[in-house]
Amino acid sequence: MVRKYLPASPRMWKVLLTTNLLLLGTAAQKAAAQVELAPWGNLTGIRTDGQLLEVETSLRLVKTDGHVTETGKERQRPKYTREGTRQLVTTQLDSLDFVETVQDAGPGKARVQVQLTARNSMPNSSGVYFSVQPPVAAYPASSTVEVRDANGTVLTKGTLGSLKLPSSPASSIRLTAPTRQLTITFGEPMPVELKQEQDKEGLHYRFYLPLLTGSVQRGQTAQKTFTVQATGSIDRAPVKLTLNPAQPGRPFAGFGGNFRLQNPKTDPQVIDYSLQNMRVAWSRVEMPWQLWQPAQDQDPTTAARQGKLHPHVRESMEMAQKLSKQGIPIILSAWSAPAWAVVGTPARGSGPGPDGKWGNPLNTNNLQASYKSIADYIQYLKDQYAVDVALFSFNESDLGINIRQTGQEHAQLIKELGAYFVSRGLKTKLMLGDNSDATSYEFMTPALQDASTHPYIGAVSFHSWRGWETETLQKWSAAAKQLQLPLIVGEGSIDAQAWGYPAIFLEPTYALEEISLYMRLLAVCQPLTILQWQLTADYSPMAGGGIFGDNTPLRPTQRFWNLKQLAATPKNVVALPITADRPNVSAAALGNIQEGKYAVHLVNNGATRRVTLTGVPETVKELQVYTTDKARSMQKGKAVVVKKGSAQFTLEAGTYTTLSTK
Repeated sequence: MVRKYLPASPRMWKVLLTTNLLLLGTAAQKAAAQVELAPWGNLTGIRTDGQLLEVETSLRLVKTDGHVTETGKERQRPKYTREGTRQLVTTQLDSLDFVETVQDAGPGKARVQVQLTARNSMPNSSGVYFSVQPPVAAYPASSTVEVRDANGTVLTKGTLGSLKLPSSPASSIRLTAPTRQLTITFGEPMPVELKQEQDKEGLHYRFYLPLLTGSVQRGQTAQKTFTVQATGSIDRAPVKLTLNPAQPGRPFAGFGGNFRLQNPKTDPQVIDYSLQNMRVAWSRVEMPWQLWQPAQDQDPTTAARQGKLHPHVRESMEMAQKLSKQGIPIILSAWSAPAWAVVGTPARGSGPGPDGKWGNPLNTNNLQASYKSIADYIQYLKDQYAVDVALFSFNESDLGINIRQTGQEHAQLIKELGAYFVSRGLKTKLMLGDNSDATSYEFMTPALQDASTHPYIGAVSFHSWRGWETETLQKWSAAAKQLQLPLIVGEGSIDAQAWGYPAIFLEPTYALEEISLYMRLLAVCQPLTILQWQLTADYSPMAGGGIFGDNTPLRPTQRFWNLKQLAATPKNVVALPITADRPNVSAAALGNIQEGKYAVHLVNNGATRRVTLTGVPETVKELQVYTTDKARSMQKGKAVVVKKGSAQFTLEAGTYTTLSTK
């Protein structure tokens, strides 16, 4: 199945969410949500006492040729909402429209109702299924399976790896492993299929529960209900954290943000609130190149001085000026190019062209004119707005959002545009990469291997939408080390499609996953900064104020408080190694040994447990505690006493906790 990429920076969205749904969603943050549902309709598990008991479900359409289409991240364009304890997803698979409703049904239990309607006939369909995949780590092939009928009679029993399923309909499945139990109960008897499957993660088993079988007729409907119950032992074992200040890493300047203007009515309030209520260390703004010089024979600087500056260009320059006046370094990125600067009709949408490729390559016949146009923009910013641009990039040019380059063309750009900047007396340098994802790291290779590019590179950059594996992230860290330059996460967050189902931004699950990723990035990559996508109304960390149709008063969400807590990290610190001896705790540490200031950031994705932190310098006698979760907003707690380099404290379930020196 071909991966479908959905861009991190879409145009103005059209989201139809009623205010009452958003209010209910906000109230739900305060409720003890147990069932975790991805906004595309897949259960990820059921949380008990803060620990997620994983189980993955999906909706699947199987064709007669064996081809499978399933719900998944960035595979459809779903809509997600919450009504109290109910979560609703509407989505499509081929010609099938689905409405999935998932509701908490008691401790460790979720009720799933699936409704589907066929818009068109599908003679090549062999079946539509609700599928359940037990995680291999929790349920090995030796796990016991019991299949029962409506009276509770066992129809068949065996292991997950050798089960022979009955031909008669069943009403429930019970799966038992050493530390977990999973029970799936059907609203009506149905046949059960169990398949062994192979994917990039390896072998696993999947249960198929039919919603429809055989070919599908236009207008055909179905509705099925399932109850999923997960139980098991909860890991409450104490955690030992080991800090190692003797091995300081690279500097962390602080948390930052993207400020690409897309929503004139709602962006200003979020920008102002963010700048007034958190320390923003770095920033990235747009260069609307296609509006700066739409015609090649135009002198954009003269036109601007004659009052012909396009409003969006002026607003983008004023945004850079506003940030610069606060002492925040500026990264300038171009998403699109004027028609004369590229080959073909400029891409303005969010998808590939007829040739299957995204974006447009630069027109090699006009490269010198392109370089001059970009430099003119930077010079005008400096002369008229007193803005010095630290770094320049084409946004996600590895993919083509919307300027597309090969790795070789990227290296050529760095050499030639970098040299042109020098010839103009500009101190602006190029970012290596600014890739759409961490996964496309090979895009850097030509420039890394070409020493003539290195004098013009100011930083290495990638966007964190995909590629969170340690080995992948280490590629970026290694590139920055090789060049002895900073690494910048140019766009930070976890779901590039989330603008399409913005109610997910209010979910504690989303907030916890996002800040957990930032802990990984800090620990593995040691970036100079992480730039949130965005500190505007786009992917907003704020709610209300008309954002996403919510006309209640503007207010910070749990995500905003997470970002503010991270942004409160002291200045002039470097990354420090820190390890945890138990899973589900993400840790990152930063400090300045000479000045005696430290911050330890911890995200607990498990149950409440005791923690012992060792390796704290003996000059530190006390650590302040701040906690953010679904009920607390960077709440200051009781200080933790440090004795002989060791501190003990309780880390509560589902929290982002920071311990720092005063």
